[in-house]
Amino acid sequence: MTDGADIPPARRFYGRRRGRPLRAGMERLMAERLSALSIDPDAHPVPTDPRVFFDGPVEQVWLEIGFGAGEHLAWQARMHPDVGILGFEPFLNGVASLLRHIEDGSLTNVRIHPDDTRPVLDRLSGGAVDRIFVLFPDPWPKVRHHFRRIIQTESLDTFARLLRPGGELRMASDDMPYVRWMLERACAHSEFQWTAAGPGDWRERPHDWPETRYEAKARKAGRRPAFLSFRRK
Repeated sequence: MTDGADIPPARRFYGRRRGRPLRAGMERLMAERLSALSIDPDAHPVPTDPRVFFDGPVEQVWLEIGFGAGEHLAWQARMHPDVGILGFEPFLNGVASLLRHIEDGSLTNVRIHPDDTRPVLDRLSGGAVDRIFVLFPDPWPKVRHHFRRIIQTESLDTFARLLRPGGELRMASDDMPYVRWMLERACAHSEFQWTAAGPGDWRERPHDWPETRYEAKARKAGRRPAFLSFRRK
């Protein structure tokens, strides 16, 4: 397994790895389930078809980068049992939360990488992914930290390589400066096309995009999220 310790701190897109101490049940899930659900890209040749990470055949492969507490990822996995979903999240409390969702829903189509996403994405076959989610990432609001934002031209290059033609990149944020940042870079990228035809397409969450606790908290605080969808040309 790749190790986020190999990523220089100045290049990491994430902050802390742990929050509050886990409850006993969560610690048990981490000890008993995480190893079996974690992906090991080093065990496969480069490039690696992401379908090999799943026990059975899957019709599509989706990625969620920074899945938070795992609510959205688990919902998508439950609604699309024929889709294999790879979840990336370095915050271990969030990983434990996703494991609970997997356990409660008896989900078999989820695999996890609890660390930095880039070493894994660099090994995956081009055009092998059908959808990528980057939902409510850390906005790193201070200007001196903007280089830590996960949405950069470099990361969009990687997403474009991984997505099949017609594949979808979904992004969301409740931080309007970051929304503008996302739009500027994605709209300027030669391989992506924004699908919005009007304001409602980015102001209203699509029907196949569940609300999470984070989104509800943002709305309660008066922050209005934006939901952005781009197609791989």
